[in-house]
Amino acid sequence: MNTAARRIGRSLALVIPVVLVLSGTLAVSRVAWSNPDTDPVLAASSAHSSAAAVPRAAHEVLRERLVAELREEDPGVALTHLQQEVNRRPSLAAHCVSLARSLGRAAVAKYGPREAQKFARPVCDTSFAAGVSEQAR
Repeated sequence: MNTAARRIGRSLALVIPVVLVLSGTLAVSRVAWSNPDTDPVLAASSAHSSAAAVPRAAHEVLRERLVAELREEDPGVALTHLQQEVNRRPSLAAHCVSLARSLGRAAVAKYGPREAQKFARPVCDTSFAAGVSEQAR
């Protein structure tokens, strides 16, 4: 009896994985992966995922974060964090001027030109002050 149980166990050990693989393969082959017209939900979700999958540049993400920070706190905090990010990631140095100018424009929108100018400091060659003066015109 013990040998019969072993034979059945070995047979099942060989047959069950094959059955599982074949049933999984057949299940996947029946899904309309290549024809989105048959499943509009799948087509809509795939269209959204390809548009959202476009990676954004690091300086654009940083710009949004710093401008939001400026709106919540003050330009001094945002300028300090800009300088820290440029020191931490030197590749952002090429965008430092445009980032500081964006902060200057956002500061004018929040505080007005006179008050915004008080936050100016030599981050990125006084580009913050240039952004303030551009927006004040």
